Amino acid sequence: MKDRDSAVFNTIQQMPNLRSGLADSLIAQIESGDLKPGQRLPTEQAIMEATGVSRTIVREALATLRAKGLIITRQGLGAFVSNDPKPRSFQIIPNDLESIDEVLRVLELRLGIEYEAAGLAAQRRTPEDIARMQDRLDALDRATEGGGYGAEEDFAFHRAILVATQNSYYSRLFDTFGTAMVPRQWARLDRITASERDRHVARMRREHHAIFNAIRDGNEAAARKALRNHLSKSAARFEELRDASSPH
Repeated sequence: MKDRDSAVFNTIQQMPNLRSGLADSLIAQIESGDLKPGQRLPTEQAIMEATGVSRTIVREALATLRAKGLIITRQGLGAFVSNDPKPRSFQIIPNDLESIDEVLRVLELRLGIEYEAAGLAAQRRTPEDIARMQDRLDALDRATEGGGYGAEEDFAFHRAILVATQNSYYSRLFDTFGTAMVPRQWARLDRITASERDRHVARMRREHHAIFNAIRDGNEAAARKALRNHLSKSAARFEELRDASSPH
């Protein structure tokens, strides 16, 4: 591999998340124009030799770039930068969330979006919005009471709040991310005792109902406060999981 190409990858080995580090480096090179539209990427073997990562890591990083529409693959020829990689939609795909730190960043993003949306929903909700949120909340309660994680139902409830803002950009943004905005793969609910799970489910239920009640009652301040409380407590739980799993 040419020295210039090697420089693309020279920080990967120091990064804790190898696949994300490799993908981020490639994305940065594409966005800066160092990797130009139509340009062929180095081979998998060349990337492995330059970075010291496994073939699996390389393939997962390239798959991330394909999912984002930044590269295309041609049978027998390799991977190439897309001819028109910009503009593209910002995405969060589930495979991006490889660490609890990344989950916390998603929750931070959600708080910035949903805090304001909760207040707008309290101001603007219609009877149809209230009925929709109630339906989604009931479905979430049934899913968790039945022993499930309720990720899809949780997403649907929060999306119903965004719809109630009467600003379609909120729900369209959420749809771009999909259920990755509710990253349950790191919740570790399968590793806790039955009593711990019951307490967790009860807390989540109280928090969701507090958000709904405030929006239904048109209480803008309470809606924002309840939403912040809910996502902040979720973040605190993930921080505890991260700290518990960190080597001492």
